[in-house]
Amino acid sequence: SKSGPCEQKPIEHPTESASQVENGSCTVTSISTWGEKESPSPLVLGPAEAAWAEEEEEKNQKSPVLPSKEDSVIEEKEREESGLEQQDETCSLEGPSRGDQTNTNKAGAGRGEEAMGECATSPVDLDDMSETSPVGILSKDRVTVLGEVAPVWVPDAEAQVCMKCGIKFTFTKRRHHCRACGKVFCALCSSLKFKLTHLDGKEGRVCISCHSALIKSERNFILGIAVVVFLKSCRNHSCILSSGMSPKGKRRVWFADEILTNKHSESAPTTPVREFTQNVSANLIPLDGLPPILTSTGVKGDYTVEEQPSEMLLIQELESGRPKPLVFVLNANLLAMVKLVNYVNRKCWCVTTKGMHAVGQVELVVLLQCLPEEKSFPKDIFRHFIQLYRDTFTGKVVKHLSLSLFGSSFFGSQDHAGFLYVRSTLQSLQGLPLPNQPYLFGLLVHRAEVAWAKAFPLRLMLRLGAEYRFYPCPLYSVRFRKPLFGDIGHTIMRLLVDFRNYRYSLPVVSGLTVDLEAHRTCIKIPNTGYNELMKAVNKSNEHVLAIGACFNDTADSHLICVQADDGQYQTQAISIHNQPRKVTGSCFIIFSSALKASAGYLAKSSVVEDGLMVQITVETMAELRRSLREMKDHTVTCGRLDQSESQELVCVQWVEEKCTVNKGIISPIDGKSMESISSTKMFQKSEYKENGKIIRWTEVFFLQTGDNPKGAVTDSAEHNRLTERIARAFCLALCPHLKLLKEDGMAKLGLRVTFDSQEAGFVAGSNGQPLPAQYLNALNSVLIPVIHSRGRKRDGEPIVMELIFYILENIT
Repeated sequence: SKSGPCEQKPIEHPTESASQVENGSCTVTSISTWGEKESPSPLVLGPAEAAWAEEEEEKNQKSPVLPSKEDSVIEEKEREESGLEQQDETCSLEGPSRGDQTNTNKAGAGRGEEAMGECATSPVDLDDMSETSPVGILSKDRVTVLGEVAPVWVPDAEAQVCMKCGIKFTFTKRRHHCRACGKVFCALCSSLKFKLTHLDGKEGRVCISCHSALIKSERNFILGIAVVVFLKSCRNHSCILSSGMSPKGKRRVWFADEILTNKHSESAPTTPVREFTQNVSANLIPLDGLPPILTSTGVKGDYTVEEQPSEMLLIQELESGRPKPLVFVLNANLLAMVKLVNYVNRKCWCVTTKGMHAVGQVELVVLLQCLPEEKSFPKDIFRHFIQLYRDTFTGKVVKHLSLSLFGSSFFGSQDHAGFLYVRSTLQSLQGLPLPNQPYLFGLLVHRAEVAWAKAFPLRLMLRLGAEYRFYPCPLYSVRFRKPLFGDIGHTIMRLLVDFRNYRYSLPVVSGLTVDLEAHRTCIKIPNTGYNELMKAVNKSNEHVLAIGACFNDTADSHLICVQADDGQYQTQAISIHNQPRKVTGSCFIIFSSALKASAGYLAKSSVVEDGLMVQITVETMAELRRSLREMKDHTVTCGRLDQSESQELVCVQWVEEKCTVNKGIISPIDGKSMESISSTKMFQKSEYKENGKIIRWTEVFFLQTGDNPKGAVTDSAEHNRLTERIARAFCLALCPHLKLLKEDGMAKLGLRVTFDSQEAGFVAGSNGQPLPAQYLNALNSVLIPVIHSRGRKRDGEPIVMELIFYILENIT
């Protein structure tokens, strides 16, 4: 294994021969000289108006107060705004009397268990209703639909005081109806707003008690969804919420094997989570405390949701050696797994996501070294995951060497600026509870290192490897560490990167690597990187061609750049521990045509910081550019004209890409490996909603395009239109079935479409099996016309592509 510690080599003084690797040791050159809405104004009374108001208040104390004209106008306006144009007389006739209310409540209580069976998440705890409960005017049957149906309004004449605080209504203390329960309150007790179902999702004024109950209802609804999401991801069985509450306020769920089989799933009972048409919160992380967790009851397949878990008890459970991670519910579609692990002799928090794949984002892992005697969870990670989840809806995702910044203080320090996300390569992964591929590890970045993380992240990644003696970099993060870089200072990167506005940077060609060997340097360019390289060549200065390289995982060592205490940059190298160094990787390559023909050199090569610079003549530069455009290999001989024995070769080679994309990914249709098959993520494309579910197209794999069996990404307008038409037809066909598909554990779907001279057709599946017949029949009627309208390409090239879809809960 190549994982483990690394060796860090100091650098000797500059020599004419830039890079030499002899007898397994590496000698390299160091060049160290480079607005909210405005609130309404309070009512101001003059002397006459004040005296009149006092008289009115004295009258009100002696006799009942009838609604004033102004009150009537205000209430009428409120009715119009909420769509409730009810007359007070009608309210009096339709509203239940106090005696009727009592009887209704008794009847409702008798049907409590039935109500719970029909609705897994009740918006109000029926056992905890005070006198000021927002549902006093509603029967207990109607508690379950608080905010979903228009309430019966209390007539103004029957409300002389606020039904919350008891303050008397006057000319200045006006009445306001709660749009959820229909009671009358003062402005202070009904100052909140909530999006209500009976108002078509629009906000309406609600009282404090109703607001609290609605928030609780919303959270319970999301928890019910999240449980289903978790259980479905664990097994391909139906999940049913229990009809009762377990002790300590936990909500129990269990698998019901054979209940929703393909035979009779059409008529089988659906998961009793009521449809919630109003907008619901996409965040279950409280301001204080931990998110809800899923825990096992000890019975196989039986889980509970605990809404306010004890942090102290959970810490004790983790420290006692809990074998499985804790499962925190961040929102209805996103979970976070947390475990304490011993990684490379360091006690670390391991926090991983589950649910990012469904929104086109790779899963994320954060390994955080524990602080001495740490007794609290790193809760800031949860909030950061939620932010990254939200970012995906705007097409913003993190990739290898991407930087995600925090909005404020993180882990108790302003110095913690963000995470640099990296792929694992040669590091050990032993003992880590990892998500399904693909995933990235987040490395904590110091605020002083942000410029490098943005402009040249590979330099920072390798510098971390040198600091913690881990090749090529550690996968864990250390809080409150010193920065590895300070002020930018005098570096060659100032010539190549705009550190002020980041309008331009060093172009990087995917898959390009640099091998530094004894008397020979090889620059390997993958054939698939031609377009990227041509963009870099066309944008470059005619005298300078600079290209960023990728981490060379075939090398046994790598150049790194270290900034000394005086701000100067030095070159060093790190290598795999106890392994001879034969090939050293480089972070960039620069060709400069500044060499004069009269200098007596064919060309000169030298190591600069963590890269290689090759000085050539103007004529050689022209030859090099021509070779690159024609996709031909090219060799530059470096050294003095009169010393052929000490000459070195710099070879530019085009190679077949050793493709490592989509490692570990398999097709949901038949389990076929998708490794090395090119794909494109889809954002803001086909997305359709029905019955509280969303079906989203997230990715397309190009299994074959023309004669290339691995496929290739194509940007042709014709191909893109075809793919989008197919995705749209697939989504529309399955929209009526989203609920059943999700309940049957088929949340991830695949559609493989083939166009060639022999056949044109499709196959769809989930969990490695074809979709059941009823779903395939629905697809046939809409997909076949689209496929046959396209037929085979005009030039006869076959096309095979696979589209990936996810079914999610609608929480946006």
